[in-house]
This record gives sequence, structure tokens and C-alpha cells, in this order.
Amino acid sequence: AYGRLTRLLTLGNRRADKGSCVLTLRDLLTHGEGLLLAALPGHHETCATNAAIAELAAGFPGQVWLAVAYDFGRDGGRHLARHAEMAAELGVPLLAIGDVLMHDPSRKALADVLTAIREHVTVDNAGRLLEANAERHLKSPQEMKRLFSAYPEAIDETLRLANRARFSLDELAYNYPDEVVASGQTPQDTLTRLVSEGAAWRYPEGAPDKVRSALAHELQVIGELDYASYFLTVHDFVAFARAQGILCQGRGSAANSAVCFCLGITSVDPARIDLLFERFISAERGEPPDIDVDFEHERREEVIQYIYAKYGRARAGLAATVITYRARSALREVGKALGLSEDVVAALARTVWGISSAPVTGTHVIEAGLDPGEARLKMTMALSRQLIGFPRHLSQHVGGFVITKEKLTDLVPVHNAAMAERTVVEWDKDDLDALGFMKVDVLGLGMLSCIAKSFAMLREAYGLDLDLARVPAEEPEVYDMLCRADSVGVFQIESRAQMSMLPRLKPRSFYDLVVEVAIVRPGPIQGDMVHPYLRRRSGKEKIDYPSEELRAVLGKTLGVPLFQEQAMKIAIVAAGFTPPEADQLRRAMATFRKTGTIQTFRDKFVGGMVARGYDEDFATRCFDQIEGFGEYGFPESHAASFALLVYVSSWLKCHYPDVFAAALLNSQPMGFYAPAQIVRDLTEHGCATRPVDINHSEWDCTLEPATPGEPAPFDPARIRAPHREMAGDIRTTHAVRLGFRQIKGLKKDAVERVVARRGGGYDGVRDLWLRTGLAPSVLARLAEADTFRSLGLDRRAALWAVRGLGGTSANDALPLFAHAGATGLGEDEEVNLPPMPLGEHVVHDYRTLRLSLKAHPLAFLRDKLTQRRYVPHEALMEVANNAHVRIAGLVLARQRPGTAKGVIFATLEDETGVANIIVWPGAFEKYRRIVLGARLLGVDGKVQREGLVIHVIAQKLVDLTPALALLSEDYADAGGRRRTSPLKYRRGAAARDILPKGRNFH
Repeated sequence: AYGRLTRLLTLGNRRADKGSCVLTLRDLLTHGEGLLLAALPGHHETCATNAAIAELAAGFPGQVWLAVAYDFGRDGGRHLARHAEMAAELGVPLLAIGDVLMHDPSRKALADVLTAIREHVTVDNAGRLLEANAERHLKSPQEMKRLFSAYPEAIDETLRLANRARFSLDELAYNYPDEVVASGQTPQDTLTRLVSEGAAWRYPEGAPDKVRSALAHELQVIGELDYASYFLTVHDFVAFARAQGILCQGRGSAANSAVCFCLGITSVDPARIDLLFERFISAERGEPPDIDVDFEHERREEVIQYIYAKYGRARAGLAATVITYRARSALREVGKALGLSEDVVAALARTVWGISSAPVTGTHVIEAGLDPGEARLKMTMALSRQLIGFPRHLSQHVGGFVITKEKLTDLVPVHNAAMAERTVVEWDKDDLDALGFMKVDVLGLGMLSCIAKSFAMLREAYGLDLDLARVPAEEPEVYDMLCRADSVGVFQIESRAQMSMLPRLKPRSFYDLVVEVAIVRPGPIQGDMVHPYLRRRSGKEKIDYPSEELRAVLGKTLGVPLFQEQAMKIAIVAAGFTPPEADQLRRAMATFRKTGTIQTFRDKFVGGMVARGYDEDFATRCFDQIEGFGEYGFPESHAASFALLVYVSSWLKCHYPDVFAAALLNSQPMGFYAPAQIVRDLTEHGCATRPVDINHSEWDCTLEPATPGEPAPFDPARIRAPHREMAGDIRTTHAVRLGFRQIKGLKKDAVERVVARRGGGYDGVRDLWLRTGLAPSVLARLAEADTFRSLGLDRRAALWAVRGLGGTSANDALPLFAHAGATGLGEDEEVNLPPMPLGEHVVHDYRTLRLSLKAHPLAFLRDKLTQRRYVPHEALMEVANNAHVRIAGLVLARQRPGTAKGVIFATLEDETGVANIIVWPGAFEKYRRIVLGARLLGVDGKVQREGLVIHVIAQKLVDLTPALALLSEDYADAGGRRRTSPLKYRRGAAARDILPKGRNFH
């Protein structure tokens, strides 16, 4: 009956868009065997309703009830009486229900707001959509008996029904799919054969003894626990991806095993890292292994559709995830529902930091120029605080696939996703884990797209054929680069926090990268494990182990627990946890944000360690670190998989920065930095970047060899300090040509037409128009992006030529210019256009391309900034520690990590480099509006220097954004007359275009 119910719901879900379910009486009669049905006619009982209930009762005797809730309107008693008469006439029992909408009457206002949000109306205009009173709340048994005192049999029937509905989800039988098993073989036989073949592929000269021993042990454990089908299923996905040339990399609790390396699921050689298999798969864990596979984010959909095609939508579906309200979304929707104006709602939302769930205070409202005492505004703030944490909608998981041997729709309802060709199960991913369902995360990773494109460029431009496993390992020059924190664009270690850590940790091996990836995380930071590890690594603190059993657990991390697996192992060997209790601890860590149950383990953990002779302070710090993992834990197995991508992306940046930068630009949006910063970093490494050009560019950024007579694409003299030490490591001989993809609003199909019909090149705007047939609006976009320089036209001249074409196609010219014959009024017409100032060119570059190769915006403001005693960022290298300094720059990113106790980390950029700013909570509250809203920020503060790491501690902040308007001021022609740009540029738009708001990271 449960299976019929889930099939019935799936049937209704698949007929409708996401969020709706369409079922008919015939559907109920077809699938209703064994189901318990409660009819809810409410106030709308009709002859058709009665007939439908009668038909159901006849078809399923003893399984149908007529449900009724007490109506607190004008006819409450009569409402019950009518339903009692109706039940008697139909021959079905009367069922008492609460029809509950809220747990407590005090939530009535919030319920009204949620109704208004759902119906897309304001509360003022909702009318009868709202509840007339607050009675739809949970009531005590005594109150229910009082309300139904005239019909006590309805209460008795409710209790009988509750006792009949005894189905438990533990009764569900889930089986792995078996399509991947070879004919005539068991799953274990097939797995063993594939692993043997993979070992020969991975180790052509024979696997090392260590690897052979690991393979034998892992296969034995997999066989004992009957997990072979799981590994075969993941291998099937990966094999498909590799056959299609899709780069992928596995990670997760079992992904970095020797078996997964030989199956091609991961490219982390087990010889490079020592991970105990029992940490991931063991009889004590009593659950299937966990393997996530990252695919190129631009091609992941191919893998998803392969899975649907192979297993069918009745057996495969994506997991769901519950999206909850945060502070900003709660404020926006409550404010809209209460009828606040759009500008007021926007002002409120701007007071919230990113995706924070912290409620807005009255002080923040005052800073936004609003009155927190105003009644409706006050109610908005109060109700939004209640709404934070509520489920907002059911979304699809980022890639968690559930696949079954039998029908998935017999286990869980399936519905359509908002995205075409996607179907999703109705259960959250954590529910699936609790039930032991196999879930393989088919994830998209932008860096894999970048690396795949880098490998393709290396093959084409340099003749190098590499993959993840064949990038030259452990090259000292790569680690030299990372020790200098030269990691812009590098996977996982490009944030300012990671850049600050690199010169301190000084990675010199692959395992150091594993530690680097994991150490800048809430777990180690909250547990105060970072500084002890760094002190021990640098020899400033003695490495000791409280016991020999902990030496075995913490030996690789110098006695300091950094990884989630270590935290669990400490619970077992030092705190006396049983394996099942350790698993409960792991689950508490995984669901910390939702349930917050990890605190229930504190006393047992600390007490257990103290009872075994450990220092209480050490035990407390260990538990604090585990608690930090609950907020964001990072297992060693995940860190190892990511560390491989860190090394590969670092190797590419170190030796072929041209390839790496072009691939990064072609993989946008991704990563920490905008295209302007990627190009800037490339230039600082001595590599040439060429502009988007109508005669030379493709859709993607490409590599171009040097041509005789021009500067070399790589010029060591151009390398900016502190990158000069690596000049000998760069092997590039190409320049990067920016692609048309950089032009905002330009469609790819238009570019493909430009490239396909280019031939030997275009000789003018009109030639381009006639050959491609593109609309003048598209040509205007190309002109605004300044792509006609190879034709001798800057953006103003090219735009003038485009506007002379007129019409909407090459066959439609304006009558006004008919006398001009074949040429019309184009670039051949002699027009004395005033020159566009360089600063205005830069602004338009940012508006159309998101970057400029001509100059940095602040170069034009340097004189004014110098007058106000703002020094260039490069001068920070010479400023003494604790000295006062004043700097200014474009805000690239703002970070407020949850572990930083309210501290803001900001990255500023000027024409000489970047600067790292620290804003303490007190300064943030004082200058909150400026910190959140400024695009050009002035900072007065003190220099904090630690080795190569330099920060400025902000003491005073100034919003200099209005100064950017100077870059797009009206200009005067040679005769002194005022002119305005034909590009129709709005005054003041420069601030928005140079750095669009929203690049905040958390």
C-alpha cells in the first residue's frame, strides 16, 4: 500500500509543474488498495462530492472516513451536524481533525504573511484568503474532546485510525542496481576484474607492493559488506564521462582508495597519501560508502541525462534539499507582503550581510535612513525574525542521485523539477542517508572545466598531452610559487585567508597541500588548532602526543587534530565511544545547522577523555574542534582529492600562466576573482593580453604566438614584484587574445556567424554588416566593446559608422541616406569626431567587457588621491609594521567568515596591486553602510606585517565611490564647446560599471 501511495503521488506530480499535484477520482480507485483515505469536503460538499466519497467507500470498505474540523465561524455547531449527517448517509465514519495551520495562536500574523507570500498579494488585499481567526492551532486532547462533545465517536475514530497507521519507513527494502554486473559474474567478480585491468593501466610497470596490498585488503572488505555494486555504479558514470572526454574527479569517504584509483574514479595515487580504508568502509559503520564525483560544470548535464537514460526516471532521481529563509529573503518577502514600497524593502535588504541569518536591528534600520519605530516597519522586522529558518521551498540537491534496482517510485514520491528534463525525489538528502539509500553525488566543478580547457590548449599550443594523473608531481618551483602566496585563480587557495596561510605553512609536498586545504576551515579555527600546528611545523613548539594511541591518530598532523576522520577516531580511542556512537557523532556533525544536536555529546566526550587520563583543556579543545566541523567539516579524504586539483592548477599557473588565465576566463563565472583581476595577474606575470577584435577573436579566449616586430608575449622585464623570482619557471610563448564571450549581452550565435564568415578578415563596419547580416544593434554592441581597432576605428568612430547603416538588416537602409548609394553614411564618410578621453574609454571597457587593457580606473584619480594622502598599494611593501597608512582601492571582495567573530576581510585594488583590509566588529558597526555599499573605499589604518603577509587594520573608512564619476565626465572639443558622448552614457554610472555590486564571499 505504501508503494501504491508513492506511485499515486508520483503520477499526480509528473502531470503538473513543480509544486502541484493533479489526481483524479479514477486514480484513487486504481491505486487505493490498502490505503486509508480521509475525505475533506470542508464547506463545499456537493452532490458530486458525495458521489465521489460513496464510490470510494464502495470500492474500499473500511478504508474511507469523512474528516471534519470544528468551524469557529458563525455556524460551528451546524457545520459538525451537517458532516455527521453526511457521514451517516454515506455509511462512512466521522473523523475528528484539527486542520492545524500553526502551533500557537500567536503565529496568526505570520500565517497571514505566509499566505500573502504564497498568493503573491499584500496582506491588505488578501481578503478572504486569510484566516478569520487564530483557531487553526494545535489543541490539547481535552480541548478536542470538548469541541466534539456532541460526537465523541469522531474522537474515538481518530484514535483508531492512528493505531491502524503503523507503517514504518524501516520496512522499506532498498537494493542497489545490477545493470553494471557482467553476464555470468557476481558483482564482486566484475569489480575484481575491472580493478585488475585498471591497475595495469595505472601502473604499466607493475603496481607497488603497498598498492597491491591495499587493493587486496579493500576488495576483501568490499566483498564482505556486499558493496561491489555501489563501486561498479560509480565506475559506470565515470567510464561514460571519460569516453565523452569529460574530466572528472572523485572524492568522499571511499573515493581515495586504491580501488577507486584503479577504477579511474579518482586521480589521487594512493602511493602519495596514506588513508586507512577502515575509516570509510567498515562493518561497524553499517552504512554504504560515500563517493562524490565532480565533473566539468559545463558538461555535467550530459552525465545526468546519461543516468536518466540508463536507469529510467522510475528508478533514478535527484535528491531534494530544503531551502530556508535567511535574513535578506525574509525581510524582502515580509516587507513586500506588508505593503512596504520597493525602495524601503531594498534599503532594508541592504543592511543585511550576504546570506546571514542574523536579524536586522533598529540601529541598522536607522543607518538605512528609516524609522524603526514606524508601526509597519516594526512589524516587518518582528515577523522577518520569526520567519528566518522556515522552509522556503523544496529545491533539487546540487547533484545527489538516488538509483534503485526496483522502482524508485515505490519508495518515495518523485516530482518534476523547475529545470527541464529533471525529476527529483521529495525527500531531503539527509533523510535518504538515514534510510541507507545509495546516493552518488554527480557534482559540477568549475575548476575541472578550467583544467580540461587548459589541457586542450596545452595539446594544441605546446604539444603537451596531460591528464590529472600525469601532471609532473612534486616540482619544487610549484611549491616556491605557493610559498609566495602567488595563487590568484588557483583552486581552493585563492582566498585572502588562504593567501595569508600559505607563507606561514610553506607547503613543500602534496600532503602539505592536503593540510592547507583543510586548515582554513571553521573546525580547526574554532578549536584553536591552527596556531599550534603552525608553531609545531616551524619548530617553535615541541611536538608531543598525550598518549601512544593518539600518536597513531595524529602523527601526520603533528599531534593536532585537523580532519574530520581524526575527530571521530579520537572519540573512539580516547573518549571511549563505541563505533555506533561515533557514527551518531558524525551524523550530529553533518546535521549541525539543522538540528544542533552535537552539544548532547559534549559531556560524554570530555568526561570520557578525562576519565582516561587526558587533560580536560585538551579534551575541551578537541570537542570544540569537532563542533566546528559541524558548521563546516572537511574530511581528509575530501582534502586529498581537492589537493590534487590545487597542485594541478598551481602547476599550470606556474609554468603556463597564459594557458591557465585563458582557461579561467573561458570557464567564467567561477572562482574568487572577476575577469579584470585574472587579466591583471596575468600581466603582472609578464604575459601579454590582446583585446577583443573583430578580425582576430573567437568566442573563447585563445592563444596567439608572437609575431615578428612586436614585443614578446612573455617579457621577464614586465613581471611585477613579488613575482620576479619565478621568471625562470614560466614556459609560455603565447599571448592571450580575449574572446567575444567577454562582451556583456552578446549572444554566441551572432559571434559564430562573425567567425564563420570572416575569411581573410573584414575591412570595415559595412563589410561586416553585409557579410554577416547582423542587426545594427549587434554591431553597435561590438562597437561599444571597442572591437574594431584592427580596422583603425576606436569605439566612437565605429559606433558612428554603425549608426550610419540604419535599418535592421543589410538589406534595409534608411531612406535618408539613400543618396549615398552603396556606401550609405558609414566609416567612409569624413566626420570630425572629438576624441574620447582615455578615462571614458576605460569606463566603457568595464561596462562592456568587465575589464580594461588600457588602464586601471584609479590611475586617473591618483593625483586627487595623492592630494588626500592616499598612497599606492605597492608602497605597503616599504611601510613599517604598526605604521599609520592611508590607502584607497576598488572593493574586489568582502568576507565575513562565521569563525571570525564578526571580523570583515576586504580586498582592495588600485593600479599598483591589491591590499588586504581587516575591519574589526567595532569599526564595522560604525561604518556599516560604507563597508557594505562602497565600491571605491578609502581606508585609514595601521599596517600589520607578518612575513610576506601584510594587512591594513581599518580605523576609519570613507566612501570614495562618487569620485569614479569623474572618469565619465562630459568633455570639451578642441573649440571649447561642451559635448556629450554619442554612447548615451549616464552620469554616475561609472561606479556601477567598474565594479558591479555583489562580489561578497562568506
